[in-house]
Amino acid sequence: MLQGYPVISGDRINISLLGGKDRFFRVDGTTPSGPLIINQQTGFILIKPDYGSKSSSNVSYEDIGGLDKELTLVREMVEFPLRYREMFENLGIEAPKGVLIYGPPGTGKTLIARAIARETKLHFITVNGPEIIQKFYGESEAKLREIFEEAASKAPSIIFIDEIDAIAPKRADVLGDVEKRVVAQLLALMDGIVSRGDVTVIGATNIPEMIDPALRRPGRFDREIGIPVPNAEGRLAILKIHSRRMPLSGDVNLERLARITHGFVGADLQALCKEAGMVALRRYISVDDEKGVSTSVGGAEGMRITMDDFLKAVREVEPTATREISTERSAICWEDVGGLKDIKEALTAVIDWPARYPALFASAKVTPPKGILFSGPAGTGKTLTAKALAGETGLNFISISTPILFSKWLGESEKALHRIFKKAKQAAPCILFFDDIETLVSTRLASTEGEAVAERMASQFFNELDNLSDLSQVIVLGATNRPDLLDPALTQAGRLDRVLRFPLPSAQDRVEIFRVHTRGRPLAQGVDLAELAGLTEGLSGSDIASICRNAAMMAIGRCIREGRQGAEDVSITMDFFRAAIKKDGTDPAGPGGG
Repeated sequence: MLQGYPVISGDRINISLLGGKDRFFRVDGTTPSGPLIINQQTGFILIKPDYGSKSSSNVSYEDIGGLDKELTLVREMVEFPLRYREMFENLGIEAPKGVLIYGPPGTGKTLIARAIARETKLHFITVNGPEIIQKFYGESEAKLREIFEEAASKAPSIIFIDEIDAIAPKRADVLGDVEKRVVAQLLALMDGIVSRGDVTVIGATNIPEMIDPALRRPGRFDREIGIPVPNAEGRLAILKIHSRRMPLSGDVNLERLARITHGFVGADLQALCKEAGMVALRRYISVDDEKGVSTSVGGAEGMRITMDDFLKAVREVEPTATREISTERSAICWEDVGGLKDIKEALTAVIDWPARYPALFASAKVTPPKGILFSGPAGTGKTLTAKALAGETGLNFISISTPILFSKWLGESEKALHRIFKKAKQAAPCILFFDDIETLVSTRLASTEGEAVAERMASQFFNELDNLSDLSQVIVLGATNRPDLLDPALTQAGRLDRVLRFPLPSAQDRVEIFRVHTRGRPLAQGVDLAELAGLTEGLSGSDIASICRNAAMMAIGRCIREGRQGAEDVSITMDFFRAAIKKDGTDPAGPGGG
């Protein structure tokens, strides 16, 4: 059957057994080592898979950064009952049977389990949830029973089930019988664990809401411990761990890196350190197509990783928390926003100051607003101001066009809105910007099916806003040019209760807007920005941006018609600006709109 079949250690071989069943076997090793071809003289040794092999993890508690509180909770629930059983018995406390660890990918759930495996030196069984599910009837349940039997025979033991949502989904939501049987078997096995602390089950998942609720009651998973996205202090601790063996240059500032890596989880910070090392490596190694790879002068001994290497790596590594949604690091700052001095000062006071001077705000018992509403005519700079605020503060920026949230399927719109707020919390500190917010929270009259959807969306939005805690570090901004359509509940206290009104620019503001949009462009002698501001009374910032773009296009057109193609030949004159204003062909979607 297998004669002439080439194999190497690690291969998976499919063998058809009697009765038409297929079984997969993994090649654990070969003698001699290396690729072999099976022949008639080849012998096979069948090894029963051992799910209970002790972990060879070299991870210790010192290798876990930024999770001191969470690690302590897990140790109390898992390690203490196994180590100090007599104390639990004297206090009349039943040892927990299970602990569910949940949190976004990369936050350290599996790392905590591996550290417990090493530090406790107890029998530790690691199970990957998806590997439990088998296609033949009864095999999945048998595999689960085998794991629990081994844990009981080698007690005290810990069973760690990674991605437990794969084997214990909500039975009401699954169609297949296999998943339902596996969930029932897991429930029975956990109920069969005697509460002496001999066997403890640790489950890990990214999506706890997908797990069958029967598992999440006391007596099974007695405690649920959330592993959050680390804050700046936690990120600093993680960076110190992953960079402790790296030859860092004296200019490397880990505190600054911790501040600018919003939304990075432990796995992201590990990847960041690796990428910084690769950036440094490129400075020391050059690739020559003819001569091959050659190292630069100095050799390996003098290699150092600089702060610039880390900053380049930050631009390359995308945070896990923000990959599923469009999140950006805004490069726009206040200098790119012409005028709006009062609004800039107000935003600095309510958004930037609390982040920079938390002790002052805590002492005065002042909390920043959860949300701010931008109201004003189209093109007055609302969107641009939101991006500039993110750029000035260094916060992550999530921009949502509210009409795209609506779905024709019942409940999908509300789920999409919930996912957005969930991602914003993971990417915190973060600015969550809803453009055209009147589409989401208009005056609610459920007289038609479409308006019924809008009412449910408004209720969901208000619920998400109300559930934002002061510690969530999510700032919600909404923009509208139709405040008359907004539901009055939006501006109630604790929601978007701070309203900033964006007027059409004054003459001085228009001068600043012209200065922003002509910066770096080849202006001819005699271009008077004050005169241009006087000619554009009543126009918005986006109108002025369009005028500057149209004037530049006219200058380019003249060069092309006259056969001049040198960069120095382009000159934007006052006549071009006057013609662009007179043309009145402004593009409201131009840069600087909002």
